[in-house]
Order: sequence, then structure tokens, then C-alpha cells
Amino acid sequence: MFVEALFAGKPVAFGPRGAPSAIQKASVALLTVGFDGTKEDEQGNKKLHGGAEKVLHQFSHQGYTRLREGFDEHDFPLGSIGENMLVPGMNDENVFIGDVYRVGEVTLQVSAPRAPCNKISHRYGIKNLDRFVGANGITGWYYRVIETGVIHGNDPVTLLSRHDKTVSVAALMRAVHDLGDIDGAKQFEGLETLDDEWREKCTRVIKRAASKTSS
Repeated sequence: MFVEALFAGKPVAFGPRGAPSAIQKASVALLTVGFDGTKEDEQGNKKLHGGAEKVLHQFSHQGYTRLREGFDEHDFPLGSIGENMLVPGMNDENVFIGDVYRVGEVTLQVSAPRAPCNKISHRYGIKNLDRFVGANGITGWYYRVIETGVIHGNDPVTLLSRHDKTVSVAALMRAVHDLGDIDGAKQFEGLETLDDEWREKCTRVIKRAASKTSS
């Protein structure tokens, strides 16, 4: 596998409220990757985006194909959903939480799916597109950084390790999306390599189901 494209952006006023966002990214030749972010890419809302558990976001060709199938009257150019990286052969179904990849000189670990927000809907002008992305398990995923360095376009991508007990990005997303899947949430809540935010999402699904049972 190899890096097909890299993207980065700076926050600008975006959406109906003009809140700062860097979802509109441009193609770049490289990303200088640190433990808390990259030199080239920034986030508009640092409470919800960026940080050590969300250094890079990757999307997939399969995700774009599903978007085009669902909304064939719209154009979905590569890089437009706000991702930092695109690698042919990797998608939400075959990438798993805790996977460790070597990308050029950088070592990355998959930490969590991307939580789809309304900025995705605003980006394309499609109402509830964020819900469509979540329901179809095409959110893409975030990486934490194990070894820093620079990623270039066309750099090789190699899977170094995968935990025996883990879950695909798509399956985890489906377990917590909408009303959630109680059995899946119970199974995934204790994953060692899962981002704490998503561990809490699993816990909420379990508690919500328990409260309905007792009421």
C-alpha cells in the first residue's frame, strides 16, 4: 500500500454560524507529524478535534463511493470530507482499532472512528449527511502517533501489528450509532487501545439500554 494523497488546512469561518473550521483542506506534498498534531494542518475547535488521540484523520475510496451512490447529484472530490490522508486498499471494514501502521518514517496507531458532525452536512449542503455517514460506517478513523516524522505522498504503508481482540472501525461505529448495539458496546467497551472518548460512548449505550430495561 502507499499514500495516494495528503491534505491539510487552516481554520476559516465556516457554516451558517461562521464558526472556525479546517474541514476545507487542500492537497499538500507532506505532513510533518508530531505527537499532538502536524505542522501543516490545524483545527478550528480544539475541544472536539485534534490532540494526541486525533493527530491524523484518514478516509477511504470506499467511503467516497458510498457517498456518490447515496447522493449521485453531488460531487465528492477526494479530500473534501476533511481527511488528512488517503491510502488505496484501506477502509473502515478492514482497518481495526489498535492497528499499528508504518507510514513512511512515521508509526501510527488507530485510536477511534471519526464522530461525524454537522460540519460534514454543511460542507456539501446535504441535510443530515453526517447521520448517513455514521449509519453506513464510513466515518474514517483517527490515529495516535507512536513515532514522529514526515509523511510524503507515495510513501509506503505497512501494517505492523493487530491485536487479537479488536474490532473494525465500521463495526465500532455501528455499535454506538443512533440507539446503539448493546451487545457490541459491551464487547468493545474494554478494548485496551480504544480512545477514552469512544469507551465512554460504549458505556452510554450500555447505560441507556439498562435504564430502558428497568423502567
